[in-house]
Amino acid sequence: MEISAEIVKKLREQTGAGMMDCKKALTEAKGDLDKAVTILREKGVAVAAKRETRAASEGVIGCYIHMGNQIGVMVELNCETTFVAKTDEFQQLAKDIAMHISWSSPDYLHCEDVPADVVAKERDVHKQWAIKQGKPEHVIERIVDGQMKEFYSRVCLTEQAYIKDEEQTIQDLINAVVAKLGEKIEVARFIRYRVGETQRESA
Repeated sequence: MEISAEIVKKLREQTGAGMMDCKKALTEAKGDLDKAVTILREKGVAVAAKRETRAASEGVIGCYIHMGNQIGVMVELNCETTFVAKTDEFQQLAKDIAMHISWSSPDYLHCEDVPADVVAKERDVHKQWAIKQGKPEHVIERIVDGQMKEFYSRVCLTEQAYIKDEEQTIQDLINAVVAKLGEKIEVARFIRYRVGETQRESA
């Protein structure tokens, strides 16, 4: 079903969650606003959004070395207090994200970290493809937006499907721990090493 921009905006104002999270929840709830609010809260998205302005200056460095010692990852995961940083749930989250990075090799942390010129080039590639396929002009932008969503899910850590559960993204994974521990949690930066390759760091 078609989800209107108006109801997405209303849900966003009510929960503080991101636009894409709101749209996803409304689609799952078949347009029911109350059900969408419940979905967001169950996933921890609303809780996470309301804590966005809080300072996350504590945390841990999660590490993972892949079998054969050919790939290594370090990820800085931040939270608000040392108490939460010491919990098993938080430390396991850091390890899980480091393990995921070793496999997925993301280029960026978030969508907004992708340089504007890279985004423009990627959009143009998909637009030209749609034109060559003879797609109607009024649907080309929608096609490009869909392809960009797929692009972000490949190159941005928080948008990637979690290797252990592809039904949730890395951001969903983080949000679930936020809901449980009640603090803002975010990935500050990560670095991935592979033997014989130049190191890659994202922050």
